[in-house]
Amino acid sequence: MKIILKDCKEILTLKNAHQKDGRFLKPKDKSIEKNKSILCENGKIITIDTFSSIEKNNPDATIIDCSQFCITPELVDSHTHLVFGGNRAFEYSMRLDGATYEDIAKSGGGILHTMKQTNASSKDELFNLACERIEKIHSLGVGTIEIKSGYGLNLEKEIELSEIIHELKLKYKGTVQIFNTFMAAHAVPKEYVSSSDYMENVVLPALESLGLRKIIDSVDIFLEDGYFSEKDVIVLNQKAKGFGIPLKIHADEFINLEGASLACELNALSADHLLAISDKGIESFSKSKTVATLLPGTGYFLGKEQCDARALLDAGAKVSIASDYNPGSCHQFDLKKIACLSAPNYKMNSTETWSSITLNASSSLGLNNQGTICSNMQSRFSFWECNSLDEVLYNWDENYSVWPEQYLNYLSTL
Repeated sequence: MKIILKDCKEILTLKNAHQKDGRFLKPKDKSIEKNKSILCENGKIITIDTFSSIEKNNPDATIIDCSQFCITPELVDSHTHLVFGGNRAFEYSMRLDGATYEDIAKSGGGILHTMKQTNASSKDELFNLACERIEKIHSLGVGTIEIKSGYGLNLEKEIELSEIIHELKLKYKGTVQIFNTFMAAHAVPKEYVSSSDYMENVVLPALESLGLRKIIDSVDIFLEDGYFSEKDVIVLNQKAKGFGIPLKIHADEFINLEGASLACELNALSADHLLAISDKGIESFSKSKTVATLLPGTGYFLGKEQCDARALLDAGAKVSIASDYNPGSCHQFDLKKIACLSAPNYKMNSTETWSSITLNASSSLGLNNQGTICSNMQSRFSFWECNSLDEVLYNWDENYSVWPEQYLNYLSTL
């Protein structure tokens, strides 16, 4: 099937940014085209040109009038934990009243509190709650969403959570692209004597079952004091490699354990959080394909110092931004707003900002065939009903996102 996105007001191609592998980006690397049209066929971008030039050679194409729209590569939220039961609203008040993340966890809150609520929820309840959350996120311009398991923390429930994410992937195929990340290594329940005990009895058996069924896209692990160790990361990675499944790491969030360096050494897709990253960790990204994924909403929500994004960018790291939407440390899912809020604090230019939620966010999921509007790339776009892309960044609270029905019909055929 062919479609023509006719007479787009502005097209954020990110052509130069793509050629530079998402590194050392300058404002001009947005590579914006104005009043042009895009020809797509069978899921790929064919060309960008004037409508008259494209239409002349493609009279059978479906035409979508985009004269009221600006077009960008599809927004990608590359780090969420949106399958969970209950909430932890009470913790936020505790935190405002002086309790730390660690204090809350020790008093029975934190991830283990959500574990109890998630285990008390049925598969149907969790699935339906996740659908509501996905639809809200999609309405804000996001077309690809990574979803992690990790709130079951026992063998049966962790397998169930990965099954739910797989079922969400099937349900939203043709609308939202779902990326399924297995993260049973999220916390260690109290009944296990050590992280290695939990790994042996829950994480690795669950991964074995899911890996054989080929329904997960990556594995993730929380490398942090009191959670999982470097040894646990290596064991998990070895098991995942046996199934051809790539690694992601929650790294250097509260204290520096050189998680960023380890992620780069192991060729992980991404290392995420990085609030406590070292100079060594920053340097490691400059020589690696591993993406540095920043989660500024979590820093704001927890009242933590933010990662030194500028140091990463100036070192040549590929930097992405994700929401980290979850019930405890960032109950916020508006990716565009989070990026806009963070850009001036991170001292990011406009190209770095857009690339962090499109091009580099795609790369952090291993989706290297999207994130830029160039020939032969995937025809996945976000549509913004406004006069210019500057307005999208400028108006933090304004939702300019639209999803034309003809475009969604096209996606459903792929």
